[in-house]
Amino acid sequence: MELTLFSAKSYDKHYFTQTLQTFNPPLCTLTTHPFALTSSTVSLARTSTAICVFVNDTLDAPVLHALHSYGVRAILLRCAGYNNIDLPLAESLGFFVANVPSYSPEAVAEFAVALIQTLNRKTHRAYNRVREGNFNLEGFLGLTLHKKTVGVVGLGRIGMSFARIMKGFGCTLLGADPFGGAEFTQELGGEYVSLEELLGRSDIVSLHCPLTEGTRHIINKESLELLKKGAMVVNTSRGGLVHTRDAVGALKDGRLGGLALDVYEEEGDLFYNDHSAEIIHDDTLMRLMTFPNVLVCGHQAFFTKEALGEIAQVTLGNLEDFLAKRSCRNSLVREGHLLVEGDKEPVRL
Repeated sequence: MELTLFSAKSYDKHYFTQTLQTFNPPLCTLTTHPFALTSSTVSLARTSTAICVFVNDTLDAPVLHALHSYGVRAILLRCAGYNNIDLPLAESLGFFVANVPSYSPEAVAEFAVALIQTLNRKTHRAYNRVREGNFNLEGFLGLTLHKKTVGVVGLGRIGMSFARIMKGFGCTLLGADPFGGAEFTQELGGEYVSLEELLGRSDIVSLHCPLTEGTRHIINKESLELLKKGAMVVNTSRGGLVHTRDAVGALKDGRLGGLALDVYEEEGDLFYNDHSAEIIHDDTLMRLMTFPNVLVCGHQAFFTKEALGEIAQVTLGNLEDFLAKRSCRNSLVREGHLLVEGDKEPVRL
């Protein structure tokens, strides 16, 4: 059978090809395309039984119906987030859909800390200044993280990994999560509080929650007004958690002391591609990047050798479950190939 990867970079092809060699007998043949999955490119999957997609691929109704008509039956997300797919429709059409719920949470947590220290100690600006022979320290004054209060929004695997690192810096930890924070309080001695209290007390707020209807624009004009004046906000989770225009306003009036983003709510047409020779028409992003206390990266927090290997392994493991008609622990829908007779027409390979 054929597996088609969309939005595939050279590193995706390398790690998936390498991991496929560990399966005996061979699991599938691999076809890769650099193009994002859209209604314009969906026909590239015409000969495939399964497709593999990433965070900025589009799986809306037109794309899902087209995939179904081509005979595609498995959709493999090589990421944790799934806000880019119409899951109810995918389930009703009988697709197998699975994601990679966790891959190297330490990679993302470590990158969040790197963003904090880069923005705090201005190492990115120091690098450029020294290369020009300027060793002046003016403008580089930062803060000692020891004894600062760090708020962690989302206490899952990544949030907990981040909290452990910040505890090592000697920070006071606050945590907010609708599902509770027993591990956070018992293991790390953190304090479980409401989001409102966290915003008002934290020197640094780091976002590690998923993007849902309840968390969309969790950082907005109203929540920024609750923020401790001069606090830093870091987002390595999902771009839609931050209302960017509201953040620009808070930066202008000084309420927001620093903003570090590895994700952006309108990143779909920008990130993972080279636009250096083009005019970027996103005025909000361009305005954001004019602030000296803003740091924007291109959704690279996950990008380590260990994480890429794990993503390929788990994704192909999900495919193996589908082909073997086994229950998949990473399934995001009721699995059509496992449903009892009379419930729904089972998926057939």
